This record gives sequence, structure tokens and C-alpha cells, in this order.
Amino acid sequence: MDGPMAHQAGDPRGGRPHWLILLAGVVVPVAAVIPIVAHWLTNPPDQRLVDLDVYRTGGLAVLRGAPLYDFLTQPPQLLPFTYPPFAAVLAVPFTLLPWSAAQWLWTGLIYVSLVIVVWYAFRDLIRRTGRWAPLTMGVLVAAMAWLDPVRDQVRFGQVGLFLLAMCLADCCARTARWPRGALVGLAVAIKLVPGVFLIYFLLTGRRDALVNAVLTAAAATLAGFALLPADSSGYWFGALLQGGDRTGAVDGTTNQAVQGIVARIFDEGPVRTLVWLALALLVACYGFRWARRVTLAADTAADSSSLLLGGVAIVGLLSVVLSPVGWIHHLVWMIAVIGALAGNGRDTRRWLLALGLWLLFLFPLPWWGRAWIGPEHSAVAEFGGQVLRDSFGIAALASIAILGLWLAKRVEQDTAQRDSSRPEAEVGTLAL
Repeated sequence: MDGPMAHQAGDPRGGRPHWLILLAGVVVPVAAVIPIVAHWLTNPPDQRLVDLDVYRTGGLAVLRGAPLYDFLTQPPQLLPFTYPPFAAVLAVPFTLLPWSAAQWLWTGLIYVSLVIVVWYAFRDLIRRTGRWAPLTMGVLVAAMAWLDPVRDQVRFGQVGLFLLAMCLADCCARTARWPRGALVGLAVAIKLVPGVFLIYFLLTGRRDALVNAVLTAAAATLAGFALLPADSSGYWFGALLQGGDRTGAVDGTTNQAVQGIVARIFDEGPVRTLVWLALALLVACYGFRWARRVTLAADTAADSSSLLLGGVAIVGLLSVVLSPVGWIHHLVWMIAVIGALAGNGRDTRRWLLALGLWLLFLFPLPWWGRAWIGPEHSAVAEFGGQVLRDSFGIAALASIAILGLWLAKRVEQDTAQRDSSRPEAEVGTLAL
């Protein structure tokens, strides 16, 4: 059925979205996030957006000329500032607002970042739905908002979605209106973990992006030195080297990095260190190798967006699992993994795998596993609890392998099937 009747019947291939579709695209995600926001912005004041309190207190230290890396937030949290001085400078505007207004503004910015992330992660799927794209976007934002790492972003008032949005936009935008790599450089200046993308740019031959990222990070860091010379020297030559002591115990449940998993198996000592370093080196070697292969394969594949996103998602996951501490809320990178697997929605197996990962990260499995560990439980429950406790980290490692090995082959098979199903004359014309 063609023509106007097709659009009246809901054909997604064209036509402007009806105003009801636009309205639904807004109402669905807003309705989904209201319970999350209502819960975390009304919980006890000393438990509310505690990381935002750290950033804001850092901004106050900048304004008052107080030592940035000597303060601790108010009890019972007693949290130090662990970011580069440039991040404290960016937090200054939030010190000019009342605490309640700062919480609401920060939470709003978190969800704006989530919208950007969902667009880049599911762009092909959203576009494929045509006039229903606003509703598709809204449903996806709502679904991703309920992932456990995303809920924790709101719970703690974290910067993870901001950094994720910058890295995805920089690496996945088809035509960047800014120097490619500049957003990654800015992310590195705010928090060092996105520095893994400098390696990614180098390995994939993106030299201009690498130069722009390094120059941007250097410029922001030098600005920090100019504004806060004592704090900058204290951070780069002192506080940075004490990172393990300032970020908490590595064997805590929320640490889903390789070191966290190893630390929950081995007692502290040389054996634990050697096992961690060996596993981290192995993951890094294969991870970056797969990220490079998948990214370069995107240059010739039919589903280039999925492969490019897959390569970027691998690097993002490496930034979490290779860090000494990779908290659960850092695993917002699973949004990119789910988007890469879902693709444009044509491959059922990919969709089912994406759905499975979404369901896995929908629940706080590591904390459920922690509750099973103790002398009152059987050996079977203890073992199951340990596996559940590490489940997010294990899923992140498995996702790296899935994107690096299975996704690339799946895209190749899909491309071959499409070519074989086309008329011979058409295939010949495309070859020419």
C-alpha cells in the first residue's frame, strides 16, 4: 500500500510525526524517570547526591582559596575531591545556587546527557521507525533510565553520563561541528579515565582526533595550573599517586573492575597484584585489538554504525574494567553496548542478546549476591553469591568479547545474506 493511505495506516517510512506521537515521546520518558527522581531527591539529606556534594564543595574550596585536596565533605560521608583541579573550576557555578536548586539542575543535566547518549547509541533504529521516531526515542530513554548504573548516576549525582555523551558524540558523530577529539580531550581534563580513547585514536589511525584531544586536555590542564597552581601541583605530583587510598577499598562490591574481582578472591599481597596485572594486561591486549579491528571493519561494512559504536563501546568498557576501581555507576557504557548489538533492529539474534543485557543490568545483582555471602549460608549459596557479586564485571568482560568477535562476524553474515538476496543485475551494478 503506497501513498497517503500508507501514512494513515502508520507506515513508518515517511511523513511528519503526529502531535500525539511527539507528546508521547516526551510523556513516556518523563513518566519513567519520575519515580527515580522522586526516590533519590527525597531520601535522607546526608545520602542525597553525595558526589555532587563533593564537586560543589570543591568549587567552594576554589572560591575560598582553600586547599582542594585536604577537605572532606560533611559527616557521615567524609568524601575527598579526587578529580583534576579543572573539574573543580567547572563546579564553581553550582556553588552559586542553593543546594536544592543545584540538585535539580544537576539531575536535569544527567537526563539531558542520557537523551544524547541514547540518540548516538540507537540512531539507526530510531531513524528506521520514521514518523514514530519521537516515540521510539522516548521509549528507549525510558528503558535506559532504569538500568542500575544509570539509576546510580542520579543516586550519587555523578558525571558518568556527561563523559559518556562527550565520548560518543566525538567518536560517533558522522559530521562533527567541532574539532574531532576535542570533546574526548575535555573529558580527560575532567576525569582521567577517558584517556583510554587517546590509545584508541592512535591504534585506529585517527591522528587528527588524537592531536585535538591531547591539545584540548593539555590546554584545560594548563588552565587549571594558571587558576590553581598549588592545587594543580598537589594533584599531579601528590593526590593522583594516592588514588587507591582516596577512592576506597578495592574489594568492595561496587568495584566491578578486574582488580575488584581479583581482590574478592585473593588476599592482599604479591599474588593478588600479579594476578591482577596479568589479567589486566591480557584484557587490554585483546580489548584494544578487537576495538581496532571492529572500528576498521566499519569502513567497509553495510552496518557501519553498529561496528563503529561497538569499537567505541569496547574502549569505554576497557576504561572501567582496567581501572583500579570501576564502580557500578561507571558501567553506563552498557548503553552503548546494547545499542551496538540492537543495531537497526533487523537481526533477531542481536536484538535478543541486547535485550538480555538490558535485563541483566536492570537489577542490582551484585548486591543480591553480597547478601548471599556469610557463614549462615551454604557453600552453594556462597559460590552463587560470589558469582552474582561479580556479575556486572563479568558481563562487561563478556561484552568486550561479544562485540570484538561475534558482532563483527554477525554483521559480515548479514551483509553477505543481503547481497545474495539481491537480483544478480543489482549486485553487479553495486560491484561496479
